[in-house]
Amino acid sequence: MKVQKKAPSDSPTRARALRSLRNPAYRFYLTGSLFQFASLSAQIVVGPLLIYRLTGSTALLGLMALLSSVPMMVLSLYGGAIADRFSKKKIIVISMFSGAIISLLLAAALTTGIVSPDIYGSWWIVIGMMTLMGCLMGIMMPALQSLVADIVEREELMNAVALNTFGMSILNLVAPGIAGVMIDTFDFHSVYFAMAVLYLGGMSFIYLIPIQKQPQSEKPSRSNIWTEIVGGFQYIRKNVLIYTILVFVLLSTVLSMPYQQLLPVFVDDILGVGATGMGILMSVSGAGALAGSAVIALMPNRKRGLLLIISGLVTGVALIAFSASSIWALSLGTMVFIGLGQTFRMTIGSTLLQTNADPRFRGRVMSIFSMQWGLMGLCTFVAGIIAETQPVQWVLGSLAGMLVIITLLYLVSFGYLRSLE
Repeated sequence: MKVQKKAPSDSPTRARALRSLRNPAYRFYLTGSLFQFASLSAQIVVGPLLIYRLTGSTALLGLMALLSSVPMMVLSLYGGAIADRFSKKKIIVISMFSGAIISLLLAAALTTGIVSPDIYGSWWIVIGMMTLMGCLMGIMMPALQSLVADIVEREELMNAVALNTFGMSILNLVAPGIAGVMIDTFDFHSVYFAMAVLYLGGMSFIYLIPIQKQPQSEKPSRSNIWTEIVGGFQYIRKNVLIYTILVFVLLSTVLSMPYQQLLPVFVDDILGVGATGMGILMSVSGAGALAGSAVIALMPNRKRGLLLIISGLVTGVALIAFSASSIWALSLGTMVFIGLGQTFRMTIGSTLLQTNADPRFRGRVMSIFSMQWGLMGLCTFVAGIIAETQPVQWVLGSLAGMLVIITLLYLVSFGYLRSLE
């Protein structure tokens, strides 16, 4: 009798995609970072929309981005040096607890009516709290991003980062939509209460990560912290590959991400879909990011430099289409590609930096990587001022056009990055 062979299982593929999850410390890290990112995803919706509803001003949207991002940009320099000196775990736990306190204070201010359209100037409280949150992010993000390289093996790093991005993409798919519905149903304070709970949950899981002993050879000297910051810049400037990747990622983020802060203008004045529609747009972007992170998790470590460059082209073209659209269905479609391009840029850029950076400087390298959000705020501030007198579609489209041009220059001029595996 002929014995029929079993169909080949796809378990090797699943095992390859999920291999980092075999590490218990990484599982705690992943869960904690996803709680934190869920809160951040909600903040992307609630913060700009709250300011726009309180003031009706694109300039003040830009001001909020500026005041919350400049501290993040400046303090991320110190955050990187601190992450190379002290326990990354403690830095993250303290920062998440502080984030929960800020979220609770904002929720209380909204619940009691201290922040209200009826109270002139109360929007300053929101901007002040967001500035404090920016300070926390500047200290926490270099530690959070560089901690993963201390937990997993080098050959599993891209998979670990991709799985983290995959989880973030799922949250980007779900959290903004939930935040939008909560705003329309229960008002803004409900989202800030939920954010506080998420920060506390993330803090709890990060606390459970076993303490990693840093090898003696990788411990930085106990010199003046500013000297260590300068040393980080000198290391980056001398390392051509690290420098090139950082410049591309920073420029891509600065030119592409201001759309998030300007989105309230589109959803209220151009598309007319309100807070729920804004949440749906962000969720569709999360769907594109989810697809991108799933692909990266399965990818071998090949052609990563080329894919990093192509991500800028995809994002730029999609943003040009979004800025020109006043049709709901078309706007939704472009958001898929915006999310896809952003995920490839963030995941591959972070992986290449952590893989190729000297472990002694990894925290400081990632602090420069984290500066992208601060620089984005500067660009958003300028864009918001211009949008007071010029159509917001023209402003956003011009930034996207600049991104396309820069990406094409990188594609032609930087062969060593293009061929990087």
